[in-house]
Amino acid sequence: MTKILVVEDEAKIARFVELELTHEGYEVDKVDNGRDAVDVALSNDYDLILLDILLPQLNGMEVLRRIRREKDVPVILLTARDAVMDKVAGLDAGADDYITKPFAIEELLARIRVALKRREVSQPVAEPATPAVAPQPAHHILAAKGVQLDVERHEVLVEGEPVELTNREFEVLKALLENLNIVMSRERLAQLACGYDFVGETNIIDVYIRHLRSKIDDRYGIKLISTVRGVGYVIREG
Repeated sequence: MTKILVVEDEAKIARFVELELTHEGYEVDKVDNGRDAVDVALSNDYDLILLDILLPQLNGMEVLRRIRREKDVPVILLTARDAVMDKVAGLDAGADDYITKPFAIEELLARIRVALKRREVSQPVAEPATPAVAPQPAHHILAAKGVQLDVERHEVLVEGEPVELTNREFEVLKALLENLNIVMSRERLAQLACGYDFVGETNIIDVYIRHLRSKIDDRYGIKLISTVRGVGYVIREG
């Protein structure tokens, strides 16, 4: 049976979610503070964690960081905050998704199904034994305007100098470089960067683009990413 940990300090919400998840056939545990959340999450094997951000003792962001040091269990943030930066911070800290309170239980259940399905797809599959000496694959390099992105090494160089990007910034840049001269909508970039059927606000992409421009365009004096008003973003060759 699929096991879900609900971390929520509002008793009525926690009980409501527990009843709905149990009705759907999930096994549910509950905790109501951040410290217990870390202890329970790390000492048990859960298939998914629903994690509120505003918690007593330890806030949800710190709980998420501590869990991510040891486990890659899917985490969906439950938050009353609707600021884009809060959501970006949560995704960059390792959350798989977020949902803003108040939410419809049907939407929460749908997001849970997506996160669980994504986890199944990402589970490693046993492979046959490899030869003692295997050829090393060539690195997949994407490049434009002095920017080089090494897909395998998860590395970005601008004029030969490494640039530190968050995972989501890297994925947005990768999507744009893979689609040179093609204008990418915010919706499509969100889907490619987040790696699942994105259903959140697409203006999160504007935040990532702003970060990329600060780290690359502004710092190195190039115009890498162009805005196509009313449509999205593009990197053009030349």
